[in-house]
Amino acid sequence: MSKDKQSTEQEYKALDIHLIKRLLVYLKPYKIYIIFALFLTLGTSSLGPLRPYLTKLAIDNYISKGNWNGLIKMVTAIFVLMMFHGFLQFLLTYILQWVGQKVLYDIRIKLFRHIQKLSLSFYDKNPVGRLVTRVTNDVEVLNEMFSSGVVMILADFMLILWIIGFMFYTNSQLALITLSVLPLLFIATTIFRKKVRDVFRDIRLNVAKMNSYLNEYLSGMLTIKLFTQEKNQENKFDEVNSENRNLWVRTVFYYASFFPIIEMISTIALAILIWYTAGHILSGLMSLGTLIAFLQYAEMFFRPIRDLTEKYTTLQSAMASSERIFSLLDTNSFIEETEHPIEMKPIKESIVFDNVDFSYDGQKQILKNVSFTVNKGETVAIVGATGAGKTSIISLLCRFYDFQSGNITIDGISLRNFSQESLRKNIALVMQDVFLFSRNIADNISLGNSNISESKIIESTKAIGADYFINNLPDGYNTPVMERGSTLSSGQRQLISFSRAFAVNPDILILDEATSNVDSETESLIEQSISRLLSNRTSIIIAHRLSTIKRADKIVVLHHGEVRETGTHKELLEKDGIYSKLYKLQFKSLENFS
Repeated sequence: MSKDKQSTEQEYKALDIHLIKRLLVYLKPYKIYIIFALFLTLGTSSLGPLRPYLTKLAIDNYISKGNWNGLIKMVTAIFVLMMFHGFLQFLLTYILQWVGQKVLYDIRIKLFRHIQKLSLSFYDKNPVGRLVTRVTNDVEVLNEMFSSGVVMILADFMLILWIIGFMFYTNSQLALITLSVLPLLFIATTIFRKKVRDVFRDIRLNVAKMNSYLNEYLSGMLTIKLFTQEKNQENKFDEVNSENRNLWVRTVFYYASFFPIIEMISTIALAILIWYTAGHILSGLMSLGTLIAFLQYAEMFFRPIRDLTEKYTTLQSAMASSERIFSLLDTNSFIEETEHPIEMKPIKESIVFDNVDFSYDGQKQILKNVSFTVNKGETVAIVGATGAGKTSIISLLCRFYDFQSGNITIDGISLRNFSQESLRKNIALVMQDVFLFSRNIADNISLGNSNISESKIIESTKAIGADYFINNLPDGYNTPVMERGSTLSSGQRQLISFSRAFAVNPDILILDEATSNVDSETESLIEQSISRLLSNRTSIIIAHRLSTIKRADKIVVLHHGEVRETGTHKELLEKDGIYSKLYKLQFKSLENFS
């Protein structure tokens, strides 16, 4: 058996009391409504079996004796009973559904807040699609458990007990005859539950496979079209989709088989009941009302049995989903704050990397004894071959990750002593891969920051030179941006990213190869405004553009995670070391071309 199937089998183990207790905690704010629902459950479960007993009385005491006045009163009583029973069921259903939706809302909010707090190292190891499934599908599975699961299971059990109690009160012999088919019912239910459990396990695995395939397929649509692999990918999806269809057909078969079997067992019980009572009624030992009442009891008895079988499957799915949800909530992958974090103030002196060591996985060393200083107002460029650790330095400065040894200080205070929020409020990071949200242009610049007014947004775009293309859009700053900014060019997305940075007026500016995807025309726009971004601001630049690096006050050269050279552009060229070789390989041709 595969690892995934073994894991899923464990999810279908007997109901975990610990998980149920954790889930019930979310009901605590609504305990008054739950208590009221339990009282309603007592009412609805007891009123249902009362109707057949009143029917027996109506037949034996009034119809058989021709007492029409009494019959009218009894019929009226049965009608009032049914109306009241229906009203209680309405209240019970409404309250449970209302509580269920409230609980789902609370769980989703808690999950969302928790996910936001998780460190980037967590996202390095967990696919986004899996996290989306936790917040949407897995939480939705809990809906039936909270809205119609536990309380309604209790209601079905109580209904069965009331029915059995009324049957024995009415006639104990007929009660035993009616219940004689229980072994058959138990066998059918056990087989059905096992079969459905197995097929639902396979369906969940298949749906996860399908989601993973679609996520990868849609993300790589450009590559698929470029290499004309549409037909090949369609065939692969057809395999996954066919498997999903076949599994659901199996499910339909099991349900289509189970309910007729239950009906057949119910019919057997009725046949035995009628056969036994026929002679007794003819001989006068039993009344017709008793038979009719028991026929109704038998029909009522098998209905909650069917419901309990389905609800058991629902509970198992809910347990599996809750296990995954709590597994996420229990994930302690945080960048921990100190006990008393301090608010970071604008930089006064310098940023110092002091013998910093860093590894993503605790095994492969990415940065080794990295030391350099960025003074206030200074522009420092970090260069090196791919994989040298340039972006890792930026990630540590923003505290997306924590270094293992050494220290990073700002004005002599360790980075770990600042609150993460205040630290990041003082930093603006412009990256190579710009992420735009499905909002309008203005919202993508302000990102919902109430301190950035409309006039500030316009001012920042003018300073960067982005206002020209924005004003030419159909709705200007109110133009909707499609997912990830797909309707904008890479240069336009980059200009919006620069406008974001300018709008927040950061104390520390970081450019992580921010101009590498920009065309020549857009680059000229950025070159005109980038000096304004860097002016009187402490800046760190990772770049391949010669003009950007040459203007730096200091250049730090990384090689295999270590600082190998530090100096100005001219000083490093004179050293004829690593930087000089990089310059000759990557930049000399550009300089000659210009």
